[in-house]
Amino acid sequence: MCGIVGITGKRVALPVLLRGLQKLEYRGYDSAGVYVNDSAAKQEFFFKEKGRVEQLEALVADKDIHGNTGIAHTRWATHGIPSAHNSHPHVSASGRFFLVHNGVIENFRELKETYLQGVEFKSETDTEVAVQLVAKLVEQDGLTVAEAFRKVLTLIGAGSYAFVLIDNQNPDVLYVARNKSPLLLGLGEDFTVVTSDAAAMLEYTHDFMSLDDGEMAIIKGTDIEVVNPDGQKIEHEPFTIEIDAAETDKGIYPYYMLKEIEEQPNVIRTLMKQYLDDKNQAKIDDQIIAELKNADRIYIVAAGTSYHASLIGKRMFEKIANRPTQVEIASEFAYDSYIPETNPFFVFLSQSGETADSREVLQMIAAKGFKSLTLTNVPNSTLAREATYALPLLAGPEIAVASTKAYTAQITVLAFLAQAMADNKVSVAHPLAAIAVAMEAILQDKDHYEALAQDYLVDASSAFYIGRANDAELALEAALKLKEISYVHTEGFAAGELKHGTLALIEDNTPVIGLITQPKTAELTRSNLAETQARGAHTLIIAADQVAHPEDQIVLPSVDSANDDSVVVDQLAILLATIPVQLLSYYTSLGRGLDVDRPRNLAKSVTVQ
Repeated sequence: MCGIVGITGKRVALPVLLRGLQKLEYRGYDSAGVYVNDSAAKQEFFFKEKGRVEQLEALVADKDIHGNTGIAHTRWATHGIPSAHNSHPHVSASGRFFLVHNGVIENFRELKETYLQGVEFKSETDTEVAVQLVAKLVEQDGLTVAEAFRKVLTLIGAGSYAFVLIDNQNPDVLYVARNKSPLLLGLGEDFTVVTSDAAAMLEYTHDFMSLDDGEMAIIKGTDIEVVNPDGQKIEHEPFTIEIDAAETDKGIYPYYMLKEIEEQPNVIRTLMKQYLDDKNQAKIDDQIIAELKNADRIYIVAAGTSYHASLIGKRMFEKIANRPTQVEIASEFAYDSYIPETNPFFVFLSQSGETADSREVLQMIAAKGFKSLTLTNVPNSTLAREATYALPLLAGPEIAVASTKAYTAQITVLAFLAQAMADNKVSVAHPLAAIAVAMEAILQDKDHYEALAQDYLVDASSAFYIGRANDAELALEAALKLKEISYVHTEGFAAGELKHGTLALIEDNTPVIGLITQPKTAELTRSNLAETQARGAHTLIIAADQVAHPEDQIVLPSVDSANDDSVVVDQLAILLATIPVQLLSYYTSLGRGLDVDRPRNLAKSVTVQ
């Protein structure tokens, strides 16, 4: 969600801070701000602006801003409307302390009423309470800045936060803390950076250090002191992130989303190299597979696109590996869970590895002693570190808010797990290899999808995706993609449910898109589409080659062969249909003149509950 960048040391701060904010734009935001202190010249620079980072850049473009210490922030509104005065950094009433914050301070009203009566606030945010509290504890109660900062963390308690604080009376020092919100320290030769996402700082360093919940760090140059909630000094081993900074750029593409759609065939191939041996046997830690096979029930916990991938995973676990599996929405399961089994196993799916709702479930089940596995695209993320086991998705940086290649990566890794649980009696290798080739063929015909989007969706006010079995699960994801980046109200559901209410919404020219990849249910879905046509719907069919009709608008290349297990092919065929629904969403958004990568009101990494 919100993005944080901070720096101290011997680098000129402003270019690093602004570049970091540019790299964090994908997280979603409504305003941006920067504070830089030039201790040598005894000058400070403080700017905030509603809107894009480029508007903040224009604001500072003609300023001669030096200084080696600073903080910057992109805000995604939780408390208070998007505005310059609600944006970060926030400053204390005395003008001494500057602070940026990601997360939510749940008890900010109580803190404000108890400790800060009479203090003039300049915003409606929860964040300003924290900086005003630090100032009060230092200026009125006589605490040191470190003592005051630690006490504020104690007063905030269980809230989610990532904080970076600067005291302009000692401006070369950053005070940093985190709880339930991601924050990393980036280690340079003559500087240290702080960031909510390593991708923002890969141009400057690949070496990072993480903080655990409740910990605080005091940073000056390259000197870092980390203390736990009890004030005891602790050490953390740094780690290296092996990602080329160029991977986070758009390159020749107009939008990240199109780049990431086109990367999916190679994502599948990369994962095959990682998870299959030279005999196409699944190679996953034996202990992970033993835990999965010995479980009374497998629970897959996720949110959003990851939840939709989990629904496909459930079918693969049950159909391929014969393992009872249940899928749970993280935000619901965290507060309303029923786990009757004595030996369940939990699988967490998260692109970012920082999803707050999923982490709440992880902490809950860990307290009960249950084992867990995280599948994530960010190997050193919180969910990866805190689960019993973790496996990487290896999709590479995904920058567009609408997830595409991470969805494909999740389904692919779930397929490897299913094969391994089935004792490698089946193989997903040939179908996956064929799907990667077929995806490339589909991507050569993008003009066709642009024309279909223009015909069916660009001028639509609502639309529907329908299908059965795995097609119904993809219908949910297809509807999410379309609604989140094009703002067309879209529903996805099982085709047989049309006559139980939704047909009432079908009007002349309402787009209804049918997904038909399963031979067993193909004609049933066609019958449901005919019901919508009889009521005026403008129907579009995406069909697998073996069940296609001549009039179908989109026919997927065949990936079947006589040597492939039909159950495996049936389960994996859905991967091929993801490319058309992603392209339809992309071209609809483009045709409506919208920002494909940064849809309104949304954020890439959902780090608040």
